[in-house]
Amino acid sequence: MKAVILAAGYGTRLQRDVENDTTGKFQHLIGTPKPLLPVGNCALISHWVNAFNTNGCVDAIFIVTNQLYHKIFEEWARPFPNVRVLSDGTQSNEERLGAVACLQLTVKHFQIEDNVIVIGGDTLFKEDFSLSRFTNEFFHRTAKCDDSNLVLSYHCKDEETLKYGILEVNKDLRVHCLKEKPHPSETTSRRACPCFYLFSKKSIPLLDEFLHEKKDSSIEEKDAPGNFLSWLIPRKAVYIHEVSGRFDVPGGDSPQFHGQLLDQAAQASSVEADAVSGVPSQLLVCPDDSYIT
Repeated sequence: MKAVILAAGYGTRLQRDVENDTTGKFQHLIGTPKPLLPVGNCALISHWVNAFNTNGCVDAIFIVTNQLYHKIFEEWARPFPNVRVLSDGTQSNEERLGAVACLQLTVKHFQIEDNVIVIGGDTLFKEDFSLSRFTNEFFHRTAKCDDSNLVLSYHCKDEETLKYGILEVNKDLRVHCLKEKPHPSETTSRRACPCFYLFSKKSIPLLDEFLHEKKDSSIEEKDAPGNFLSWLIPRKAVYIHEVSGRFDVPGGDSPQFHGQLLDQAAQASSVEADAVSGVPSQLLVCPDDSYIT
């Protein structure tokens, strides 16, 4: 199994907030991509690498980033012999390829013919998330149908459906629909879908077909990885694995919000990687800026 971490975003809102901060407290974060922000004793995505290495479920981890941040990621990756970094060749947000195209680029560049875990580079989960349970469920599903896929899901509040992709599932937890940011009245489901997918090796080649169909579409059609997932659902079996929630680095909140996260992170002890790639409760931050305990 392989892992691909999507890290080609430019974090424009985060960088804007840091640059506009007048306290000077966050100046050291100028030019730092969100996946490399410190959480606990290491960079955010280092928690994933440590978890994968401890679990042993993947034999290679690929980071796809942009040309602007390529050297920074290369430097970060030096201690990890099983991590490879790929640039998508873009220099600005306006040039971005989109997450799905970056995933396809990674698959082709490294000639991946395997099951692939795909992760948004700014995402972590709460402590109840277990990488072992997740991969075990995937293998249970693929033992019955070898082109099955597995995605994470958690319950969101009514008003949060407007912010996320929402999954509708049947009694067997097979997804039959993904609605993008629906009004609460448009669906009874409250199953939010973060960017954490495990695609079977039979589904990965369909990236080519999806992008061929979308070749004349706007960048937005190819940017959100959920667009490929939505397209895949009627073509291949997709099931959900439930967790209690996610923690992702905010992009459009105030520097004070980021400061609370970073101040707390600096005081925290290391994350136990075990089979769990969640953040300790003292690092979790709610949208209302209060810490989850």
